[in-house]
Amino acid sequence: MQLIETVAGVKEQVAAWKAAGLTIGLVPTMGSLHEGHESLMDAARAACDKVVVSVFVNPLQFGPDEDYDNYPRDIERDGAICEAHGVDVVFHPTPEEMYGPNYNTYVVMETLTDALCGASRPGHFRGVCTVVNKLFNIAQPDKAFFGQKDAQQLAIIKRMVADLNMNLQVVGCPIVREEDGLAKSSRNTYLSAEERQAALVLSRAIFAGEQAVRAGERNAAALKRHMGDIIAAEPLARVDYIEVVDGATMQPVETLGSSVLTAMAVYIGSTRLIDNFIYEEGE
Repeated sequence: MQLIETVAGVKEQVAAWKAAGLTIGLVPTMGSLHEGHESLMDAARAACDKVVVSVFVNPLQFGPDEDYDNYPRDIERDGAICEAHGVDVVFHPTPEEMYGPNYNTYVVMETLTDALCGASRPGHFRGVCTVVNKLFNIAQPDKAFFGQKDAQQLAIIKRMVADLNMNLQVVGCPIVREEDGLAKSSRNTYLSAEERQAALVLSRAIFAGEQAVRAGERNAAALKRHMGDIIAAEPLARVDYIEVVDGATMQPVETLGSSVLTAMAVYIGSTRLIDNFIYEEGE
């Protein structure tokens, strides 16, 4: 496995692979890797000849009061995990390598970025779309792998790829959870023991919402109330949002239809966690 820190270095390696007729899978990450990331690596390894994992804490997607400076970074640990999962290249650039002097080009999407995390984190998806676009241009993947936990991000990236006629396939992979149900997240490491226990309220609300839908609930407001009541019972929890939206447009719906995303963001103490489930008509 190679650890490459420059754009030119990755491009050179990718060009050699392309010349040999090899397919490339890309797993974009911000490091602090866990089993969710590992599942993406394994999917890429199974589907492609070569696998590139980017490990880059992207400053553009953090707001001024968010956790950029404190976001966990351990490239030696992350590199060892990547190597254990058959990754061929870890791309680990500095912010200066990704955004050179006088950098002034950004990718901005409308509508899909207005709701959910986009509403509560202004500018976040401008940073996500910009860095992912750059990673696609650098690594030239045939397939790129993203987790369903970040469902809005996945929908936005799929829309960007379609709108800009990019020559790659975006592959969404299922949420990976702890044994007790908590969705895997790098931010779980911020939680104290008490907060870690309190955080289980997210998956309890998600599972209860799924069960209500399976039992026939189709009214979005009633579904949100049911899940919100579960969150409200946990003293350490503070709701950022609970929303039921169209899976393609990310716009709110009143009645569950053909493809609907139910998503939440909840603060446990000062740590913001997300979770979701998708309902497809006919399930």
